[in-house]
Amino acid sequence: MSVRPPRFFDRQHATGFNVLEYELLSERADALGRHGLKVEKALEQLRAKMAAGCGGDQREALLDAAADAVWAFFIQREICGLRDQRDLIRRYDIPKEVLARVGVVRKPES
Repeated sequence: MSVRPPRFFDRQHATGFNVLEYELLSERADALGRHGLKVEKALEQLRAKMAAGCGGDQREALLDAAADAVWAFFIQREICGLRDQRDLIRRYDIPKEVLARVGVVRKPES
């Protein structure tokens, strides 16, 4: 992905720090977008399988996957300084059952 710097990065003001800061902001925005797509995909799969009537184990796995995607998105947003998640919950229509599992660390099955 190539990004063109804004016009205010002309030769007079283009320091190494400004260019680096611009690249870091670009990476943060890209990471937010990727995490948002992962949340959308996980919730879409959850809703589709629930509508089709999936079994208990598959349902649990889908809920866990959706909760993990939402948790990662919350963390990425907090890194970017976006601390209020209420709008995100409404926008993505995240079920309460998924929110209850956000941040839960599950033990690996042996």
